[in-house]
Amino acid sequence: MKDNKETKEKLLTSAKKEFIEKGYLSASLRNICKNAGVTTGALYFFFEDKQDLYGALVAEPIKKLHAVMNRHYAEEQAQINAGLLMETDRDDDVEAAIAILRCLYLHRDEFMMLLTKSQGSCYEKITDDFVMITEKHFRQIADNMEKCYGAPRVADYLIHWIAHMLIDAFIHILTHEVSEEAAVVHVQQVIKYMIGGWFGLFAPEMKD
Repeated sequence: MKDNKETKEKLLTSAKKEFIEKGYLSASLRNICKNAGVTTGALYFFFEDKQDLYGALVAEPIKKLHAVMNRHYAEEQAQINAGLLMETDRDDDVEAAIAILRCLYLHRDEFMMLLTKSQGSCYEKITDDFVMITEKHFRQIADNMEKCYGAPRVADYLIHWIAHMLIDAFIHILTHEVSEEAAVVHVQQVIKYMIGGWFGLFAPEMKD
């Protein structure tokens, strides 16, 4: 049992290095096994194929990030249902953004793999997944604000663009800022900017 665990860990360590250096498409299972000091038979004992091996490295970080995002969105949805969203201190958005960023940096290698080295795998469009989750939530918030203030409906295209802009901001920070603490400062400024822009869409109606 211990030997199996050690062998699997060696394979994962070797695979992570190979994927980071060469990307999913160019990564070689033979090289991964060679650098791990195991046979290809050992690899197929633990993993079905290259995609399964790649997934073993990135699936758990993705799951954790989904959990952080969905928890925040669920809390906001509860506020929407209770009619309290407009009365809530928006500092919770900043706190949620920091929690997301902490998750990204805790698994920075894995998310860098996903964002820059996943072409050819089933994860190559992972960004679209996060945009879709965010877009759905933003649509619900916009619908609620339109109802509260009698504002014109915000176009689906604009909601999609705003969701994409937010996700792209996290990606840009992660891929360009090595320091996690500097990244936290950046993301706080980004979120405050986006909150201002979001409420700016409804500003004339909110003043009436």
